[in-house]
Amino acid sequence: MRMPRGGARFVISFLALPIIIYVIFVIAPYLQAFYLALTDWKGITASPKFVGFKNFEVLFSDSVFWKAVLHHGILLLVLPLVTLIIALFFAFLLNMGAGTKGVRGSRFYQAVFFFPQVLAVAVIGVLFQAMYRPDKGGVLNGLLDLVGVEPIGWLTKPNLALWMLIAVLVWQAVGFYVVLFAAGMASIPKEIVEAAQLDGCSKGRMFFQVTLPLLWDTMQVAWVYLGIAAFDGFAIVQVLSVDRGGPDGSTTVLPLEIWRNAFTFSKYGYASAMGVALFVLSLTFAVLTLRVTRRERIEY
Repeated sequence: MRMPRGGARFVISFLALPIIIYVIFVIAPYLQAFYLALTDWKGITASPKFVGFKNFEVLFSDSVFWKAVLHHGILLLVLPLVTLIIALFFAFLLNMGAGTKGVRGSRFYQAVFFFPQVLAVAVIGVLFQAMYRPDKGGVLNGLLDLVGVEPIGWLTKPNLALWMLIAVLVWQAVGFYVVLFAAGMASIPKEIVEAAQLDGCSKGRMFFQVTLPLLWDTMQVAWVYLGIAAFDGFAIVQVLSVDRGGPDGSTTVLPLEIWRNAFTFSKYGYASAMGVALFVLSLTFAVLTLRVTRRERIEY
């Protein structure tokens, strides 16, 4: 179908301003970061010294960088998987299967699940600082004390702190995906569900053979979003972790190290090199995920 005369000009007139804004505020900063990664800029001099790939050579031999990458790997494996499993489970319970109107009060439950999404990170930090307090005054240790268990340093033990932060990230994220999946399940035509029930399909089989295939596109996007979130984690680590990424670097992540190198050590060139590495990791993950999980779209 050919575009009417003047149609292209009309479309361009609407797209020009958003594209210009996107280039100025998104593309240009990225390009500037790529350039700064090749310099030794300290944030003061007007003309930074060009050092080529020296920052990347230092970066790839930096044990803190690789420790942060390892933490992102753990986050990448655990955060999307656990969040999606819990969200799918609760969404299925709220809808009692695909294509139904849901249980009584499902709207209220969805609002309750979504509530952590509207809380500021500072508020979440205060809540979980009270939850994870290392003495008997903490919520978790208070419960353990009732059964005679000594208090545990949830955020002070290097082998435990990262998992406690992952739990916070899961708690914060689950509600959004419960609402997302519940909406997707509710939009599945009732006729498909009734046909499956007439064929003797149980609730379990219906979930795996009807609901999941029809929600595949939504799950694919959710996995990418959660994977990108796994490459972040800055705010929660900054607020909750001991000594910002501790103890002993056991919870550090790349965004935190970028912030530390830029605003604490004034190594803006090195911090930009870290940012470029983080950009490449995030983009690679998104492209590979979309490629590996691509499948034929089911129309209904």
